Amino acid sequence: MTMRTVTSRAMMSLAALTVTALAVTGCAADQSVEIGAPAQVEGDLPEETLAAMQTAVDDAVIASGASGALVGVWVPWSGSWVTGVGTTAHTSDTEVTTDMRFRAAEVTRAMTCDVLFSAADDGIVSLDDSITTYVSSVPDLAEVTLLDLCNSTSGVGAYRSTLESMWLKNPERVWNPRELASYGMGHEAVADPGDQYRSSDAGYVLLGIALERASGMSAAELYDRYVFDPLDLENTALPADQWATADEEGVSALPGYYSTKVDGEMNCTDPLDVTNVSLSTGFTDSGAVTTIDDLGRYLQALAAGALAGEAASERWDNPLAPSSSSSSWHRVTGGAYLAGSMVGQYGEVPGYSVAGFADPETGMTVAVVLNNSGGTWTNARDLTFALASIASKTPAADGQTAPEFGLPWTAETFTERIAGNAICEAPADDTES
Repeated sequence: MTMRTVTSRAMMSLAALTVTALAVTGCAADQSVEIGAPAQVEGDLPEETLAAMQTAVDDAVIASGASGALVGVWVPWSGSWVTGVGTTAHTSDTEVTTDMRFRAAEVTRAMTCDVLFSAADDGIVSLDDSITTYVSSVPDLAEVTLLDLCNSTSGVGAYRSTLESMWLKNPERVWNPRELASYGMGHEAVADPGDQYRSSDAGYVLLGIALERASGMSAAELYDRYVFDPLDLENTALPADQWATADEEGVSALPGYYSTKVDGEMNCTDPLDVTNVSLSTGFTDSGAVTTIDDLGRYLQALAAGALAGEAASERWDNPLAPSSSSSSWHRVTGGAYLAGSMVGQYGEVPGYSVAGFADPETGMTVAVVLNNSGGTWTNARDLTFALASIASKTPAADGQTAPEFGLPWTAETFTERIAGNAICEAPADDTES
């Protein structure tokens, strides 16, 4: 892709969303589409809001062992906050900047489902096709459909827990998607296809393989055609292996780290640099790279249904609980999570904890990446929920009207959770009083 700065775009009102979404189906896949969210007010968020958000981010960076973070908060009726926090390493003075690329982690899953629904609209596949139609070496999955793989209701297991230590020891190894999937399929199914949610990286890899074989295109080409080009995500890509560094295309990468214990203590000052773990470990489950602005734009488009055609018309209709302990407002389907009224994704890959959610009606969007994956994998999600709660209460800018909008959680719930899961603490203040 050609690298260029993403320009802001005029947003249409929610009332026009349905017309826009339906019109996409009749357009060429490589034509730009409008997202259809409320117009974004220019300018910063109020100082009180920014102060509360900054405190939440700073605390999360320390607790997670990260050296820095990227944060994007867009509140259409009030303002925005897009910033880099901290430095590229604990021992570096180089500040994190908003043009840095990072691994999008499980946000890639939602993109893979976008491709599935668009390919179904184009007649390339049917949602009810068996995976065995395209991947003949998995006869035991004959009852598993492509939609089951998108919804993570296939019963197929996961491979990351088995392979992660190998990735860290041999980061440059290129993995074949079929090999990754085989590790996930080695786990016993927990339920019949379609009955129960089970987070399955292997399932999204299988879905990517099927889409490649059905279309005769590579996964990267499919993402470009159906997601990145229509949404003008020109700093987002699905690389086959390695990704852009400062020496390639003038684009820098946010370094990623993994804290481990040394002599029984968590190494919080010199964690393992895992930036170069091969992107082939994620493929169509977690292999995309992006920037904070592109991530925010994608999440807003996902929530608004900007790419949705007929095949995706029921995408959010039958959500399931992610686990038996999940809150009633927290559900999952269609390659994404539903949190209250917001739609998004979250997860973790070596070096990065990533999350983001957007509200389809108000357009409020929050995206976060922390550059350490050695702690609790929910850190970025919890920070995103905390920031969303703060943002939802932001007063309107002059001439604007704040919508009637609320979320079924508080910022304190998730800032306390981050603190409770901390693997690192703030350094002692040696300043004499």
